[in-house]
Amino acid sequence: MRYALLISLLAVPALAKDPAPPEMPRFQWENFTTANGLPDNKVFNVKVDGNRVWAATENGLGLYENGKWKVFRPADGLVHRVATYVDVDKRTHDVWIATMGGLSRYSGGRFDNFTQLNSGLPNDVVYGVAVKDDYVWTATAAGAGRLNLKTGQWSLYHERNTPMYEIWTYAVSPGSDKVYYAVWGAGVLEYDVKTERWKDYNDPDGETEMVLFKDQGLVHEITTSVSYVEKEKVIWVATYFGASRYDMRNWKNFLQKDSGLPSDFLNQVKAVDGTRCWFSTDKGLAYYDGENWAVYRPALDSGKPEMLVRDATGKVTQAAVDTAPAHNYIFGLDFQGDDVWVATARGVSHGIRVK
Repeated sequence: MRYALLISLLAVPALAKDPAPPEMPRFQWENFTTANGLPDNKVFNVKVDGNRVWAATENGLGLYENGKWKVFRPADGLVHRVATYVDVDKRTHDVWIATMGGLSRYSGGRFDNFTQLNSGLPNDVVYGVAVKDDYVWTATAAGAGRLNLKTGQWSLYHERNTPMYEIWTYAVSPGSDKVYYAVWGAGVLEYDVKTERWKDYNDPDGETEMVLFKDQGLVHEITTSVSYVEKEKVIWVATYFGASRYDMRNWKNFLQKDSGLPSDFLNQVKAVDGTRCWFSTDKGLAYYDGENWAVYRPALDSGKPEMLVRDATGKVTQAAVDTAPAHNYIFGLDFQGDDVWVATARGVSHGIRVK
């Protein structure tokens, strides 16, 4: 019996150790507030332009350059003090600023302003702006607009000439072939540049508080952001009830209960490519690499720096970090090489990638 017992013990495999958490991007965070020269601590959007970083805030436009912040407000020519979004023309480096009182262009050290009274802007409440080739696309409270930079002509898109049954357009993501709008309460709108035709994507179950048909379509009608990856023909969508990914064939939805999202309330998505994406939520900044998740934030209970990593099996581990973004409520982000710049409810955060 002793020999049999020894043999049986030897036959028992060694206990497997828990696998190490996946390697996810790590950052050293530096935070900027009004104490550092930022126009306002509530920051709705950041845009990187080489070594310059623009910040759209509740009380002016900020420019971070050479280690200092410069502030632009209506007294300097900005059309309205509440700046909601910023984009930069890659060819000219002209800066386009969406505000709560019109659209501004900053070029050659001066502002040119567009409103309902002096242009074809659909509405003075502008939530989003994006420049692509010869066009500037705007998302406003009364539909979408497109400015032709060559001719100066405006095209207006609303409930009478698109499938848009709500006209509150919240964000826009243009490519050279397709343009996508997040329409608050009406899903996602697609514009085909070649055919000039519109198509809409909506929540198939029509429910406002639950997902009945997982991965059968857009997760919810209340969309806040869309990010189009033209090379791979993929769109990522942010909503107030989760996120969606669409590859022109299949939908994949992400909810807090079955993914690494820290919350289903999303303000923005920012795609790296068709597989990887960043999510700005009200409970932290999240990154998804196609299998694993990472969340960056001050801990919700203690406020101490926190980085959570969730692997493909759903196991969550806590990484040792000593810095975090300025606040849990994330409005948006942009990339500067391997670094990220983040707009939060209490300042701008610069995530310096740790190799």
